[in-house]
Amino acid sequence: MKVTFKVCFCCARSFKVKSSEPPQEIKTLFDNYSKNGWMSEDEMLRFVIQVQGETHADSNYVKDIFNMLKHHGVFHPGGLHLEEFYRYLLSDFNSPLPLSGEVWQDMTQPLSHYFLYTGHNSYLTGNQFNSRSSTEPIVKALRRGVRVIELDLWPNSSGTEAEVRHGGTLTSTEDLQKCLNAVKENAFEVSDYPVVLTLEDHLNPDLQKKVAKGRIQKVFSFARSTQE
Repeated sequence: MKVTFKVCFCCARSFKVKSSEPPQEIKTLFDNYSKNGWMSEDEMLRFVIQVQGETHADSNYVKDIFNMLKHHGVFHPGGLHLEEFYRYLLSDFNSPLPLSGEVWQDMTQPLSHYFLYTGHNSYLTGNQFNSRSSTEPIVKALRRGVRVIELDLWPNSSGTEAEVRHGGTLTSTEDLQKCLNAVKENAFEVSDYPVVLTLEDHLNPDLQKKVAKGRIQKVFSFARSTQE
């Protein structure tokens, strides 16, 4: 398994481990600060103070850690499991260097002045040949802070509706309405900055009009930016 961690805001280092399992030292450490295989918020607080030396930590600090893991889909109501604890240790939250949690760049410029965190074929769960199409990757991408979501629009078998799929491959299809709803419901969960929805359009003019007025305008009427 290849593991990458940040050294500072612009550099990263990678190293390889023979197994995807946490090393024995981490397992022992986890056992010392957990009960019955789960680490609660109180036990995590004890760990960060006693082992990490973060004497400033309080319950709110630990809640932020748990919420971070929640956004990455690796959280269990019972607390942290060993693998989740290991992921925390390799995350930015446990960086050896202080990382700024605030935006310090000038964010008042036009959108075209910035590099955007962009997704490609955002609906695919795996490879671009025969994987499953789903709303799950869309949700995960937005909760990672991705600001550009791409959907490929194709006519369905009857030619009466648009569906989301990777054309000319063996990938499955996903309902367009579900994809749009996933974007709407998760667009601003972790970031207040704009979301760009890229539509790779393979529709005829009638379906284009149907999608634009019947789907796009209805779903995103609350936050749509258009050119006059």
